[in-house]
Amino acid sequence: MALPAGFLDELRARTPLAGLIGRRTRLVRSGRNWKACCPFHGEKSPSFYVYDDHFHCFGCGVHGDAISFVMQSDGVGFPEAVERLAGEAGMEVPRASPEAEAAERRRLGLAEALEAAAIEFRRRLAAPEGEAARAYLARRGLDPATIEAFGLGYSGDGRGGLINALSGQGFSRETLLEAGLLRAVEGEAARELFYNRVMFPIRDRRGRVISFGGRLLGPGQPKYVNGPESPVFAKRRSLYGQERVRAGVQAGAALVVVEGYMDVIALHRAGFAGALAPLGTSLTEEQLALLWEIAPNPVLCFDGDGAGLRAAARAAMLALPLLRPEHSLSIATLPAGEDPDTLIVKDGRGGFQAVLDAARPLAEALFDLLREPASERTPEGRAAFLARLEAAAASIRDRALAGEYRHALRERYYAATRPARSGSGRPGSARPGSARPGSGRSSSGWQDGGRSGRAAPLPPILPPRPHPGAGSIAAERARILTAILLRHPALLGELADAYAGLDLPAPLARLRATMLEFADHAPLASERPDGRLDSDALMSHLSLSGLDDVVRQVLAVDPVPLPGCAAASAMLAEAASGWWHIFGLMHRHRLQQEVMAARDEFAAQPDAARERRLIALSRALAALNGAEPEDAAGAEATGSKPAGVVSAASDPAGPNAAGPNTAGGDAAGAPDRAADDGTGPAAQAAPADKA
Repeated sequence: MALPAGFLDELRARTPLAGLIGRRTRLVRSGRNWKACCPFHGEKSPSFYVYDDHFHCFGCGVHGDAISFVMQSDGVGFPEAVERLAGEAGMEVPRASPEAEAAERRRLGLAEALEAAAIEFRRRLAAPEGEAARAYLARRGLDPATIEAFGLGYSGDGRGGLINALSGQGFSRETLLEAGLLRAVEGEAARELFYNRVMFPIRDRRGRVISFGGRLLGPGQPKYVNGPESPVFAKRRSLYGQERVRAGVQAGAALVVVEGYMDVIALHRAGFAGALAPLGTSLTEEQLALLWEIAPNPVLCFDGDGAGLRAAARAAMLALPLLRPEHSLSIATLPAGEDPDTLIVKDGRGGFQAVLDAARPLAEALFDLLREPASERTPEGRAAFLARLEAAAASIRDRALAGEYRHALRERYYAATRPARSGSGRPGSARPGSARPGSGRSSSGWQDGGRSGRAAPLPPILPPRPHPGAGSIAAERARILTAILLRHPALLGELADAYAGLDLPAPLARLRATMLEFADHAPLASERPDGRLDSDALMSHLSLSGLDDVVRQVLAVDPVPLPGCAAASAMLAEAASGWWHIFGLMHRHRLQQEVMAARDEFAAQPDAARERRLIALSRALAALNGAEPEDAAGAEATGSKPAGVVSAASDPAGPNAAGPNTAGGDAAGAPDRAADDGTGPAAQAAPADKA
């Protein structure tokens, strides 16, 4: 049995050609495409080019797609090449069976019926009955050449003309119903879906008609109707105009996503050959994947009103987890009250080109999309805004890119919410050389305790806090994590991403934001002999920021004392291991991911800092699992256990040294060891005095 065309199309769509060919030969960028020395004949200068959906060698003439590349490079037949690619794409190759053959025949029949309907709709537009539709298109500025190029048509009055025309060509009512040309009516014969509408054929990437959209002539609702899902049409994986844009993008046009059919047509007429649109719904993950197959940085164009901004925010949040260094988005905003069609009519090509030129990278646009300026008048509102920014960055699966987004968003946050005072070179800092009376600050703007090594007095202890119950376990652990970082801010750099992703109460969230700001901007690290951030200087900065009360609450010893890893006397490695251990009690899966990432980073670039990080993470995970830690970095680098690495279950200064009455856990295998987030059954079953 011949394989269904739909299956092969899906297989090719799920197989990035550059990634496949890049396994066999080194590819380098050549504009929007790739080039390499041909893997099929010896050459010293590259003449082998890889495009979105095919490859071609200008030296030996070899040409093909993903399937033919596997056939030629591996010397296998078509079935085996398809099997290999399908296995990598997570697809199952259809097997020869009477049912499969019947399904493929039915699919081909639907495709033929849709093509016949497109011809019939075009005929009706040109006939006398299409006069109103032709007048509408003329008012929208479409000339006959454009109408022909996009295959526009007219549905007729919906009184059975299409059924009669296609039935005369041998198509059954069942086929027309399954193709989405008819609609079922309970207790009655199926009726035509489209009536008194201008018809827009929707095509797949190869130009085959897979459905229609219809625009109503005259009053009534809905103004636009799309055909239903069918064996040949999946709305989530289709875009209007997708068959036209690849050539334009390869020629240098920007890939632009707009809202409607007429917008796409108007932009193509104005020379924007990369315009396409979703089918009346918000963008989907599948449509984003299709866009990135065509171009690495599509431009999403939205209306400038509230609805447009909300749509932009939804698209941004959908895209964030899918971003990679080579795949991003830009956001363009239209003037209020305009769409691409009306803007071009009003201001010509230059009007829309100005919108494209003003498009902003996603990281920049995201800040404004998530911002609520009215709420920034209060500390709680600012903390909530920062939490939204941190959560957005944390949703990016690529860890390196997530870190870059987080840094960029925080920089803008500090610039926007901590405006520099007169003469200040740093957001949120006082003018150098000025000091508040009685503040103890030096002319550098920091307290003497941060420079001279004189110990600043610890904050006084507040009255005892309420005894933590099972419902506050997660909050108590968050307090301990914050206390460790207050005592050991040198850890802020390597722990910032994990710490920023915690869901904290508003006071702790504000404290965290100020601590991270301190880590980003404090000039002390380069001036200390050990190159580390200073706890006394951090305390001074927090005091000047009005956070004394929050700090006192975090460091309070009643009713639950802090674990040993949060003490100022704890070694930095002990503090790091303890931090990760408690973090793992809240987010076990994230801790496991951090261990794997640290192992990979150390293997790729072994150095002392990466070794320390890997040791701390491994000890924390081992303590969480109640097992001897792995030999971690030293074993991987030297084949032996690194000096200073001991069992987390037996290390008296390790993360479990806090004792049975603290949130640090116990050495024998605490009941909450099985809780991933601090709220599961094991945590809830813990004694009330155990966080």
